[in-house]
Amino acid sequence: MAATDEKFFHAKITRRVDLAPDLWTIRVQPQGDFKFVPGQYATLGIQGVEKRSERPYSIVSSPHEDEIEFFFELVPEGELTPQLYKLQVGDHVLMRKAAKGRFTLDTRRNHHLLISTVTGLAPFVSYLRTLHKDWKEGRFTGEHNLYLLNGASRSWEFGYLEEVQKIAAEFPWLKHVFTVSRPWDDDSWKGEVGRVDELIRKYTDQWGLSGTNAVAYICGHPQMIENGKGILQRIGFTREFMKEEIYWIPPKTQG
Repeated sequence: MAATDEKFFHAKITRRVDLAPDLWTIRVQPQGDFKFVPGQYATLGIQGVEKRSERPYSIVSSPHEDEIEFFFELVPEGELTPQLYKLQVGDHVLMRKAAKGRFTLDTRRNHHLLISTVTGLAPFVSYLRTLHKDWKEGRFTGEHNLYLLNGASRSWEFGYLEEVQKIAAEFPWLKHVFTVSRPWDDDSWKGEVGRVDELIRKYTDQWGLSGTNAVAYICGHPQMIENGKGILQRIGFTREFMKEEIYWIPPKTQG
């Protein structure tokens, strides 16, 4: 089935940055009006000879930006990322015209705990870029405080570390911790170590966050999400104030 123009943009890749052998970012020009809210995702696709492969990807960029940015991790056995990995600047990718998703900032509370692994950082960068610009232009006065925990195996998997550090250095409403779970592979890393879910209790205590005063957002690897949700529940977070975005569904085991 051919991709129809009624449902898809033929988005043009304008920039690509390779961060590691299996991690990269791209920016695309949708070639049309694409509206979204920070935390939502776009569905990207590639039309093959026999079928079209599609998958949702969280948007990194802010709605204030002219282009749409994505952060990918190569899944060698995956249906779509090996095809996306081959694309370079000037190539096109299918993008559905409507953004979707409810992984957006819940403003019922003023404290927001953002927990992620690797590319799970993407929607949080969209939050930060948007609040950053809104702060500078007077639309946001700092009434919401964001607390970010991002984990990866090694520090070169932190696609947006410098950007987050820059925002946090300039604005009082953001605190952040990046943690490496395989420090023996990364002698240059001098920051926090350990799996991100294992550090939730430490930093919620340090930041004074609990199920009574914060909303938790957890995004990335499904096992981290399950572990993290259990820890959050034990410190009083209810389902009403926990939001999750799973980046892939683990295969069912035979047995």
